[in-house]
Amino acid sequence: MKTLSTVRFGIIGAGQISGYAADSILRHPHAKLIAAQDLNPERLQALKDKYKLPVTYATAKELFADANIDAVYIATPNKFHVPLAKLALEAGKHVILEKPFAMNAQEAEEAIALAKKVGCVLTLGMNQRFDVNSQQIKSLVEQGVFGEIYHAKAYWMRRAGIPKLGTWFGNMELAGGGSLYDIGVHMLDLCLYTINNYEPVSVVGATYTKFGHRGLGEGGWGMSERSDIKFDVDDFASAFIRFANGATVTLDTTWACHTALGNKDNVEIFGTEGGATLRPARIFRSGKTPEASYEIVDQVKAPLAFPHQDRFHNFINYLRGEEKLCTEISQGLVVQKILDGIAESARTGKEVRLA
Repeated sequence: MKTLSTVRFGIIGAGQISGYAADSILRHPHAKLIAAQDLNPERLQALKDKYKLPVTYATAKELFADANIDAVYIATPNKFHVPLAKLALEAGKHVILEKPFAMNAQEAEEAIALAKKVGCVLTLGMNQRFDVNSQQIKSLVEQGVFGEIYHAKAYWMRRAGIPKLGTWFGNMELAGGGSLYDIGVHMLDLCLYTINNYEPVSVVGATYTKFGHRGLGEGGWGMSERSDIKFDVDDFASAFIRFANGATVTLDTTWACHTALGNKDNVEIFGTEGGATLRPARIFRSGKTPEASYEIVDQVKAPLAFPHQDRFHNFINYLRGEEKLCTEISQGLVVQKILDGIAESARTGKEVRLA
């Protein structure tokens, strides 16, 4: 890969998340925001005005044809992630995709193969990896502090957090999944990254739709226009995953449910020499001597692999040859295969073999 001194970006999609992306890109001293594209002219104009973009485009193909753009961020309804990524790669652009990777693993594999063929970078913007707490526990895992990690719990549960009802977020054809694809993917990805285990062998999963189709549980996220679009995705999902080394992971995610807290998200790890949580970073282990009492560490100190704490800064620094890429696209494929397995298990009521 030819390194870049300045990374010039185009953004596909002018929804709510794209504003956060633009802010991150422009905070980097060696990045520029060149253009954006969205099918909604009002949202596109608002993005252009706020960030003083030199140009906007009516179609993604026009943006990809712009020779002044090196890399693109794609933040569209999930159905279009891979088709747009493939167009961008074919145009010679590096790509950072919003989650989830794809609608299914076959799509994801096609995008990976194309990126390899054309020699461009394809990655996912998994922002939860860059949180300080996450980085601290990840660092300690790499040091072997927790011994063998044999189990982990990952969850993100909201009492009322369905993105804007009546929009693409709740439609299977456009989104591929609901809470599982929206916030469950974050915790699953963070969990596997933290414990560094990408060899799942089987999964059992269940999904539920209990609130969204009744017009309940909205959290308000999203700028998409309301329509009569059908809500037919999960607003609750649960899974049990086994790995080749005998380790297991449980995943629970919900956009809406009756629960004590309005929101709770965490990854908990269980090792032979200690355990930990990531929200916040805490360590649990036996005292250092037989006489010492059990130790709970609330003030965790560990080096950060990415002090900037920013997915876009990591992507930019990688393209500049200054930093390793945090989210390897092969890891995203494993996560996608697990999501596919959960969906299949939910449909069939049976365990799904992944390897």
